[in-house]
Amino acid sequence: MVRKICVFCGSNKPNNNNEIENEVKTLGKLLIDKKIDLVYGGAKIGLMGIIADTILLGGGYVTGIIPRILSKKEIINEDVSKLIIVETMHERKKKMYDISDAFIVLPGGIGTLEEFSEILTWKILGIKNKPIFVLNLNGYYDFLLNQFQVMKENNFLYSDIYKEITIIKNIKELEKLI
Repeated sequence: MVRKICVFCGSNKPNNNNEIENEVKTLGKLLIDKKIDLVYGGAKIGLMGIIADTILLGGGYVTGIIPRILSKKEIINEDVSKLIIVETMHERKKKMYDISDAFIVLPGGIGTLEEFSEILTWKILGIKNKPIFVLNLNGYYDFLLNQFQVMKENNFLYSDIYKEITIIKNIKELEKLI
């Protein structure tokens, strides 16, 4: 049973793409409806801020985890239900992984990819075995998913990554899975 879900996403907003922002808000409403707590990176800007604000405004519970070094750059969301300030990025990720029951990868940048790569690696190695959902809205992650296929064809993958993750095209698909 999923009680806490960790969302990896950007601390920026996409350029002229209201569809991504609307899907993030839809996700927030879904988590409220299902009484699932949000665990995220702790910023009040970008997609991170949108998901947190949506859940907080709807009466949901939000845990933000942010390293001290990012507290100024990403502007800490001090309105969250629980704020955890850690010293390092690794400590942030470990805390996110430890307290979450599942993970959702939304559009984001290199930090989002890094978080996704680490939790996927941990799942493949058997360190953590929790569901990972990738929102591939409008093909946002098509190139990354194609790269996984190239890795597989070149014998650099331990397992079939497509069995380790669930690719969704919109939040409506996720509703049936959590």
